[in-house]
Parts: sequence; structure tokens; C-alpha cells
Amino acid sequence: MALRNNHYDVAFEELLRQQQIPYVSVDESKRALMNNASLKSMDFIVYSDQTHNLLVDVKGRQFPSGTGGHRWENWATEDDISCLLQWQQVFGDGFRSLLVFAYYVTEPRREAEHDHCHTIRDKTYAFYGVWADQYGSAMRQRSPRWETVWLPAAEYRLLRSPISHFL
Repeated sequence: MALRNNHYDVAFEELLRQQQIPYVSVDESKRALMNNASLKSMDFIVYSDQTHNLLVDVKGRQFPSGTGGHRWENWATEDDISCLLQWQQVFGDGFRSLLVFAYYVTEPRREAEHDHCHTIRDKTYAFYGVWADQYGSAMRQRSPRWETVWLPAAEYRLLRSPISHFL
């Protein structure tokens, strides 16, 4: 297990270990150089029994999030999406890029709003995946300054699936 400071990455990695799913944890501290451009690494390469092996970037969010109680934060950076899609081309057939939204469920009464929750290290998480190419086709700009993108809630509900769908 790689040394990780992000509890969302740790939780996802622990989920993979619990379910005995083969994976490679990628060293995120080093960016790859491809065609003289720096390329952000994914977090995990996951070997799946489903159609594709997965190039995973974990996005951690609280549920509900913020003071307004918005539940389904799903923002990413433009760099996250473009790099995942480039990695998908590099790895080729048999691999597909996936954004995994790891929601730390901060209120026990909110667990019922998820298809399945996982307790990992005394915290409760719900994991959902969205194919990076589908996210990229539907994304909208959130902040030009921070170069972030997002999906409106209705679109996100259509594109996301519980993590069990991908593993």
C-alpha cells in the first residue's frame, strides 16, 4: 500500500484490498513527461473482471457538502479530465479512464441516500464512478480561474453508477 495522505484515496485503496481486486497504486508525486508535456498521473490502475481495466482518478468529497447541504459535489479540474483521456489513449484497448467520486458520509442519517456504503477506518464512504470520456462530453465550466468543471445534478445522476458496476 502506498503512503497516502488523502483519506479518500486510502479508503478507495482499502475497498480494493477488502474485495481482493488487483490494482497498482500510482505514485502521484511524479508527473509523467509525454511529448514534452507534463501529464498528471492517475491514482490507481485497477484490473477488473468487467469489460475494461480501469485508470482511476479518485475525487474525494463530503456528503452532504458545504453549508448549503448540496449533496452531490462532482467537480474536477480540466487537467484531470484531459490527462485521464490521454492516459486512456496511451494504455489503449482494454483500458478505460474512470473518475471515482468517494463521498465521506458525514451524517449517518444520509447513508440511506446511497446504493451502498462502506465503513473504512471508522468512516463511512459511498463510491460512484463516471467514465471520464462521458464526463468530458457533458461537463460544464465551474470556475475559469481555477480551471474546474462539473456536471449538473441531473446529468451526474444519469452518468454515475455505484462502484460495484465497474469492479
